[in-house]
Amino acid sequence: MIRSLITPQTTDLHIAIPDDYVEKKVEVLVFTYDETINTPIAIPDIMSQFWGVISENTTEEMHKHITQSRAEWERDI
Repeated sequence: MIRSLITPQTTDLHIAIPDDYVEKKVEVLVFTYDETINTPIAIPDIMSQFWGVISENTTEEMHKHITQSRAEWERDI
């Protein structure tokens, strides 16, 4: 892997690659150095997609089951 930080003086950029990269797939990324630092990571709001899908009764039953399961794991054997 080759990684370099450069400051281009024009809008043209020419890349010389090593001989062993010839006829292989290579990935070329171009972005400003500070772009990766300031770019927020988008976290999808997945839970909101499920709001109202489960009834309140089902939710209560699930919570009871989870509480019971946790209590079983915490008991002394």
